[in-house]
Amino acid sequence: MQDDLNLVLDDARDTMDKAIAHLETELTKIRAGKANPQILDGITVDYYGAPTLIGQVANVSVADARTLTIQPWEKNMLQPIERAIIASNIGLNPQNDGLIIRLFLPPLTEERRKELVKRVNAEGEHGKVAVRNIRRDAIESIKKLQKDGLSEDIAKGAEGDVQQLTDKYIALVDKHCAAKDKEIMAI
Repeated sequence: MQDDLNLVLDDARDTMDKAIAHLETELTKIRAGKANPQILDGITVDYYGAPTLIGQVANVSVADARTLTIQPWEKNMLQPIERAIIASNIGLNPQNDGLIIRLFLPPLTEERRKELVKRVNAEGEHGKVAVRNIRRDAIESIKKLQKDGLSEDIAKGAEGDVQQLTDKYIALVDKHCAAKDKEIMAI
């Protein structure tokens, strides 16, 4: 029984770690006024009939604090990459000079900053919901173990452990969101 209980707690911890990792990934996609190649993560381009990530068909680098350069390995990929960036709706207009594509990140207006902070907070709320769902599943598993013969005292202690774990990960979500908010609002 104790092994099953430890398995439930370990599983909850691992899943919460994955939820935090997902939140971090989503937050890096939100631009904060600085050029970051991760802005292009998740944008696919049609590469000989197969959807392929931009990073796999071109070299993406930071030219300066507000400029990204994309240099495709094949010249015929310039147009598809340009179309994919426009279609991705990330708010950037690619500048194609025939050799490389430049993305100029305009300085953020106060209104745009507030929109981005709202988006960060929405992502944070998604992260919190995911952590709470993991808590619910873990507590349900503990209750099933209790029906199978786990003592009530041990079950209540385990539920307390799950709640402590949940509180810790929700605080982590808040910490990541606060850091991203600060980064966005810094001029």
